[in-house]
Amino acid sequence: MEPISVEVRAQVLAACDTGEGTRVVAVRFKVSESWVRRAKQQRRETGQVASQTAAPRAPQWKAWADWLKAKVDARPDAYLRELQADLKAERNEEVCLATICTRVARWD
Repeated sequence: MEPISVEVRAQVLAACDTGEGTRVVAVRFKVSESWVRRAKQQRRETGQVASQTAAPRAPQWKAWADWLKAKVDARPDAYLRELQADLKAERNEEVCLATICTRVARWD
């Protein structure tokens, strides 16, 4: 989902500043009332009009991906539960079976 542009956000906030109600502004700009309240709150708390962006982060599995690849290469017939147990015992990482399965399946 694309964030709402800075221009539209500025127009919404300007309409709110003129004294229009949250519901009226939301209907006019075809956004939800809660979005209007959050935009006003963000501007009040941070002074920013632009939408907040989350910093990209590396997936947690990258820390043990090489270890898992070596384990699978050494023993390709290992069960996922065995890999999960080894990961917990050797690296103290608790990982669900689906994560391990997805990583292994993408190598093929």
